[in-house]
Amino acid sequence: MRNQAMQLIEQADAIIFDMDGLLVDSEPYWKIAEKEIFGRYGLNLTDEQLREVMGFRLSEVVQHWYTFQPWPNPDFAQTENDILNLMDEMLRTHALPMPGVYPLIHYLQKTGKPMAVASSSAIRLIHAVVDKLGIRDAFRILHSAQFEPYGKPHPGIFITTAAELGVEPTRCLVFEDSINGVVAAKSARMKCIAVPEEATRSNPAFAIADAKLNSLDELTAQ
Repeated sequence: MRNQAMQLIEQADAIIFDMDGLLVDSEPYWKIAEKEIFGRYGLNLTDEQLREVMGFRLSEVVQHWYTFQPWPNPDFAQTENDILNLMDEMLRTHALPMPGVYPLIHYLQKTGKPMAVASSSAIRLIHAVVDKLGIRDAFRILHSAQFEPYGKPHPGIFITTAAELGVEPTRCLVFEDSINGVVAAKSARMKCIAVPEEATRSNPAFAIADAKLNSLDELTAQ
């Protein structure tokens, strides 16, 4: 798969990265934040349940769990803000890059291909991550699904990002770790390399991706 993935990189005019679970090891913090905040409302969510909403916008996550188990006197905006505040603090303090992130970004910078981050996370969390990892300057565009009418798996976030990069969607390559993200990328008519977490790696739905890697460091190991 490495050779196939490298060919996809060579053929692309622009590279778009998801963020959570792809650039940064943030999924453990999302689990902590969501379990803590939703736990206040009597929801005892499991890791498996939380995987169901991977790639969703936070507003959609809150609405999803309210529909699943409503709680009294909901204030969705406050719930989102409570989760964001906790996530922002944890990311700025503890965020670590996923394996292979730095070598891949350095390699891509040498190619001169424009790069972007297109994440379901709020823009404040995108800024928190690129600042903590020291990679802000690598990206021409930082785009959040909070500014889109619909989140992933809708392709809107990727179509907008391509337009801001000035590159046709069909000439873009997306790196994604979630099924929802891969579906969004393919719906946007982009090539997509999936890098799923171990727990979801065997999911047959990832077959729609153009290539699948266990880790980004497979690309730069040589």
